[in-house]
Amino acid sequence: MMTKKTKVATKGAKQIVEENITTLSFYQNMIIGAIGTYFTVMMLFFNFTTLTITFTIFSGIVYIGSYQFMKYIAHATYTESGQLLDSGIDLNMEGGIAEHVKDLIILTSGVQILSLISNYFWLLWLLVPLRGGWMVWKQLLAPWFFAPAPEQPEISEKKQRKLEKKMARRH
Repeated sequence: MMTKKTKVATKGAKQIVEENITTLSFYQNMIIGAIGTYFTVMMLFFNFTTLTITFTIFSGIVYIGSYQFMKYIAHATYTESGQLLDSGIDLNMEGGIAEHVKDLIILTSGVQILSLISNYFWLLWLLVPLRGGWMVWKQLLAPWFFAPAPEQPEISEKKQRKLEKKMARRH
């Protein structure tokens, strides 16, 4: 019995644009929900300290930077007549940079909500440089350090004798 080879399904440009809009909307709602919950609980039950204000401002910078970056790379280009020229980068592509930015937004939201329990949860942000260091090691440094030595090509006996004679004449 023969199996029929099928073509791998690819996304069309319009589908990428629609999914990017949905993804951006989802992460915008996640950011607004996390900030809204954090401020509501902080206003009702806790006092703002210098530490919480500093980390809240930092989380706002992370949110704004991450969201604007995702919005920038997902920007679709249209002609004057409204025809789609470029769909932008697919935000839902596995292994892409957008995946890491989405992880940063998720981590920041989780850290911000968990910090309502204890300020020690802000320390979870240290996972970001740890993961970045791991990715640099895995993708750049380790392959370079542990690359196998280039193999010497096999030399025939005739060439080997010729090289030996040359070396003998030099000395």
